[in-house]
Amino acid sequence: MMRWAVILFGLALSGCTAVPPPQPPTRVNAVEEILPPVKAFTASYPTPPSRSNTNIASDFINLHFALESGTPLPVLTRFEGPVTLRLTGTPTPSMQRDLTRLLSRLQREAKIDIRQISEGQANITVEAVSQDQIHDILPNAACFVVPNSSSFEEYSRDRRKRKSSWTALRNRERIGIFIPYDVSPQEKRDCLHEEIAQALGPLNDLYHLPDSVFNDDNIHTVLTGFDMLILRATYAPELQSGMTREQVEAAIPGILSRLNPRGDSIQPQPITETPREWVNAIQKSVGPGPGSRKRFRAAQKAALIGQEQGWTDHRRAFPYYLMGRMVQFDDPQQALLHYDVALQFLRASPGTEVHRAYVTTQTASYALAQGKGSEVLPELDKAIDVMTRAENASQLATLLLLKSEALSQSGRLTQARSVRLDSLGWARYGFGSEIVVRSLVQDVAEAPANNKGG
Repeated sequence: MMRWAVILFGLALSGCTAVPPPQPPTRVNAVEEILPPVKAFTASYPTPPSRSNTNIASDFINLHFALESGTPLPVLTRFEGPVTLRLTGTPTPSMQRDLTRLLSRLQREAKIDIRQISEGQANITVEAVSQDQIHDILPNAACFVVPNSSSFEEYSRDRRKRKSSWTALRNRERIGIFIPYDVSPQEKRDCLHEEIAQALGPLNDLYHLPDSVFNDDNIHTVLTGFDMLILRATYAPELQSGMTREQVEAAIPGILSRLNPRGDSIQPQPITETPREWVNAIQKSVGPGPGSRKRFRAAQKAALIGQEQGWTDHRRAFPYYLMGRMVQFDDPQQALLHYDVALQFLRASPGTEVHRAYVTTQTASYALAQGKGSEVLPELDKAIDVMTRAENASQLATLLLLKSEALSQSGRLTQARSVRLDSLGWARYGFGSEIVVRSLVQDVAEAPANNKGG
């Protein structure tokens, strides 16, 4: 799995998202001279999957028996027995804190026997390296996971050998994960979640999943209730490495009935596969900064494919969100129309609260540019709650900045200052250095007047 680097406000920030964090056209009166401490999440709020076990069984098979490229995998692979993990390289304190939280969740929610060791050979080695080292090998990757390597040096030497091929793997014994230490705390954490999940389980991503990190839209940044169910099922005693697709297809319904009995009573929903043509169009359309014509045409193509497929889920909404992001500064009214179309589909799709909160960040910005602070406060509060539960600090920081401006417009200046300070603590976790936080606030304060939606 590779997470694509993004750029915020022209600075080299990586947020582990396919869509760059928003640039709200609101106003902040002053940059705080003394920044508040870095904030961090201390509780998780995983929501159990709300889909039929029939659908989840199909997802399980598709996640495990193909790579993201579409290349099929011949057999199921996993670790057999207790799993050890070692953190090496140059890790930061936040990496260790977030790793400890993640391992606790994997033990508690996925029932995986996994523990961290401080020396010796581990099943999973997470090495903290520099961004430059990663980009020397994979220029567009923020972090990645590979089989049969325990160090960046080993993988660099052997990456063209058969041992480094996922398709040649028949069981998992050694997995290497490489994460940059010189990025924001949130990006390091997001990489830990996704890469360790793939080291333990599925190697594929499915765009039709609304509630999973196993989706390249990167809306979710920490493991969800669905993800934990998939990982728990992966390590069910009924399964083992080397089983074929047909063997796993026969076993997984019973496993899910035992682990997720609620899913047996939910009616299955028809789900169409995501065409490779749509995936390619989306990949061409995402990226940092204003959208080029080529990227915009790619998003238009993805929207057309979604219409032809008859989709009504979040996949239908995603290209419109991307188009809105691309034109929001040059043509605010057109951007609002794109966001409105996206919201129409998202409101009709269960499990898309996080997706809607992303759109709220944009639409609330325009409302504030028109001086509608008091009107947009309830919507902002709802999105703030969603992003808090999703543990997305970068989005939370931006939403809190918007709320600060809304409070200022409502005449609640003392509360506005308190919320702005709160946003800075989250921005330090979500975006990184103090310089970046100051740039975030300054760019918000100096947003050009022509960004208004009216």
